[in-house]
Amino acid sequence: MRNDVTSPIGREEAEAALRRLAGDAARLREDQWTAIEALAVHRRRALVVQRTGWGKSAVYFVATALLRARGAGPTLIVSPLLALMRNQIEAAERAGIRARTINSANLHEWREIQAEVAEGVVDVLLISPERLNNPDFRDDVLPKLASEVGLLVVDEAHTVSDWGHDFRPDYRRIRTFLADLPPDVPVLATTATANARVVADVAEQLGTHSTGDGADTETLVLRGTLDRESLSLHVVRLGSPEERFAFLAEHLPDLPGSGIIYTLTVAATEEVATFLRSRGFEVASYSGRTEDAERRQAESDLLGNRIKALVATSALGMGFDKPDLGFVVHLGAPNSPIAYYQQVGRAGRGVDHAEVLLLPGQEDRAIWQYFASLAFPPEQQVRATLDALAAAGRPLSTAALEPRVDLRRSRLETMLKVLDVDGAVRRVKGGWVSTGESWEYDGERYARVAAARETEQRSMIEYETTTECRMTFLRRQLDDPAIEGPCGRCDNCAGAKFTASVTGEGAEAARAALAKPGVEIASRKLWPTGMSALGVALTGKIPVSESAETGRALGRLTDLGWGNRLRDLLADGAPDQPLPAAMADGIVKVLANWGWEHRPTAVVSIGSHTRPGLIADTARRIATIGRLGYLGAVEPAFREERQAPRGNSAQRLRQVHDAFTISDDLAAAIAANQGPILLVDDSVDTGWTMTVAARLLRQAGAGAVLPFALAVQG
Repeated sequence: MRNDVTSPIGREEAEAALRRLAGDAARLREDQWTAIEALAVHRRRALVVQRTGWGKSAVYFVATALLRARGAGPTLIVSPLLALMRNQIEAAERAGIRARTINSANLHEWREIQAEVAEGVVDVLLISPERLNNPDFRDDVLPKLASEVGLLVVDEAHTVSDWGHDFRPDYRRIRTFLADLPPDVPVLATTATANARVVADVAEQLGTHSTGDGADTETLVLRGTLDRESLSLHVVRLGSPEERFAFLAEHLPDLPGSGIIYTLTVAATEEVATFLRSRGFEVASYSGRTEDAERRQAESDLLGNRIKALVATSALGMGFDKPDLGFVVHLGAPNSPIAYYQQVGRAGRGVDHAEVLLLPGQEDRAIWQYFASLAFPPEQQVRATLDALAAAGRPLSTAALEPRVDLRRSRLETMLKVLDVDGAVRRVKGGWVSTGESWEYDGERYARVAAARETEQRSMIEYETTTECRMTFLRRQLDDPAIEGPCGRCDNCAGAKFTASVTGEGAEAARAALAKPGVEIASRKLWPTGMSALGVALTGKIPVSESAETGRALGRLTDLGWGNRLRDLLADGAPDQPLPAAMADGIVKVLANWGWEHRPTAVVSIGSHTRPGLIADTARRIATIGRLGYLGAVEPAFREERQAPRGNSAQRLRQVHDAFTISDDLAAAIAANQGPILLVDDSVDTGWTMTVAARLLRQAGAGAVLPFALAVQG
């Protein structure tokens, strides 16, 4: 749709476009006009690093209106989160800009939207970075879009850089897309959370380019102050999860308006939301596991102030736009001051004052370490993946790769995306293929990134304990060039508003809520695909006659309630010991509330090289409490521990499919019992140990197998 009919673009026309977007009182600031002029007049590439609420979306929507009025093609916005996309579409509509989105939540609309883009009736198309490498979109839609796009916007651009706290490999594909753009297409990258290293990396990726008049120009970087005059930052250090829950319930009524309560894990969102509802608060939970319809409803309820708070993971971390958000509370610290700044930046955008509270916990570091373990894999595992793809000679899905590579699916997928960006593999219909291109493992860079993450973690701990101005501390972490002095608003500058104490009644209510035990253990229904490649003759559905029932566990290792105690008990290197009395009391409650169709008549434990005493004692205690027979243990078939920690499903099944045996005495006891058996283990991760042991018991004549574990990993 691009043509050569142009007319001069002045600030007055840009101001008119802004008023359509933001109301009659809206006026462009000098720095906003500088960015718009660079894009719409000079057709440059620009990186805008400005605080949340500065008006970055106004820049690209106004530039879109100016460019479209001169016959330019649609604006393509690459945006990382559905919540952000929904906010952007609503903002565009206010300005009379027709915006559509293609993402994982609207598959049924893709064909219609692609037709509208082809017809030229769409002004703005928003896509997720993952869409850039969807085979159909990449091969059929993207080439034509690249030839017609009028403006490319990369939102939350810090995720382009693997130095950033929230790196998304799919964003690196933008570099390839940039190379295919005509020289006069302007490009805007925006973020509120980028330190100097990330800014330099993103600017380099945007690169030097030739404009329409043949001149070479470098990326224009516009950085502003990151101070947020409306935010009052506080840290409240409490000793236990019970105290933090009680503090939250007691102070929530005092926090202005409605807000967000961030937690570090999905399990914690449910725990916190359930407790606050029990204390009479209208709240909703929000995480990566929340269904799209529920997410939309939760976002709408928060925007409409129908709930006091949204209890969320970092799935709500970027782009959610509620100008009057009155507070942000973190129950547990993020692993980076930069990530923390980004999340607290959701508050106080359109109000004079917002409260920001951090309630750090003793479990924070363990959770950081878990997420750090998901970093880019060692070279040996990467090479094994490349070799498997090369040997296959055909596309392999992620599921088909799992038997060949001992990586969990989420980590395997992330690795493949990086390899795709690097040109070593390519995603096609049916999975992934090797390109045959040479590839070097950049171990030095990965080590530097890991070291940078560790530095960020230490800085976050320093933030919790610092006596200097907290806003100054955060701004320095982001290399803010305009730090002038203390904010005068945080607890270190103005004095503490919140004391680290709770009432006895509040603490007791929180203690009771967190002590409530019991989570489900889902039973496996299908054997992993491709097991024959590992020499394991298991395929398809697991026969009902050989499968386990839905089980129960005392708690999750990620719980704020039982999690701390279970992590200590089951930590690597922790001594094998009898079951603690407090956990026996919790087990009684789990069993009492199970609601099974057929009560078990006997107990069997799973033998272990690492915790035989704990598991056997737990099984015997359950048998005694429930007046059940203890029949013995499904014993390890090998003298040495053969189990690798945290393997994917296929590899884990390979390790355990023949790792246990049933003695003649146990087989005879099972045959004599005939009734349902409670199968006891210390923890459940992938679930294959329980599945294999249950299969052996069923084959030996057990009427049903009910798994029970002290902990589940997720």
